[in-house]
Amino acid sequence: MLKKIISGALFATVFLCVVSCKDDVLPKPASQLRLDYPEAEYAHYETDCPFTFDVNTEGSVKQNDGCNLSINYPKMKATIYLTYKPVRNNIDSLLADAQKLTYKHVVKADDITEMPFLNAKNKVFGMLYQVNGNAATNTRFYVTDSTRHFIDCSVYFYAKPNFDSIMPATSYVRNDLQNLMESLRWK
Repeated sequence: MLKKIISGALFATVFLCVVSCKDDVLPKPASQLRLDYPEAEYAHYETDCPFTFDVNTEGSVKQNDGCNLSINYPKMKATIYLTYKPVRNNIDSLLADAQKLTYKHVVKADDITEMPFLNAKNKVFGMLYQVNGNAATNTRFYVTDSTRHFIDCSVYFYAKPNFDSIMPATSYVRNDLQNLMESLRWK
C-alpha cells in the first residue's frame, strides 16, 4: 500500500511538472524613462539689485542675503544659485575664485567645456562652463562689467550625480542658465 501512495505521489509530481512547464515567451516592449518638461517661457525679473534678467516661469526666485538669489525648480529637484559681488579693485581674485570653483569638479568630470561670453553693447562679459560627467554641478558661469559688478552662478541637483539619468533635466536647466546669462543687464 505504501508503494501505491509513493508511486501515486511521484506520478502526480511528474504530471504537474510536465503540464505546468511551457515555453511561451512573451516579448516585453522596449521602454525608457521619459522626462518631459514644458517649453520654457521667460519673464523679466526685476529687483533692487544692480542687475535684471529673464527667468523661466517654472522656477521660483528667492532673494537671499543681499543680492544673492536662488531659483528653485521643484519638479526637477534643482536650484540655480546666483551670487552677486561688487568689484572693488578685486576683479582678479573674483575671476580666480570662479575659475577655481569650476575646476574643483575636474575629479568627477569627464570634460569641462569653456564658452566665452561677450555682450559689448551691454558691457556683460564672462564665461559659461559646461561640466560633463558625474560632477556636483553641470553648468556654471560668471559675468562681469569689469569695473563695478560680478556675478557667479551655478546649478545643483538634489540627487546623486548620475549624468545619464538626469540628462533631460540637465539640458533644460542648462538652457535656462544660458538664457539668464544672455538676458542679464546691469542697472
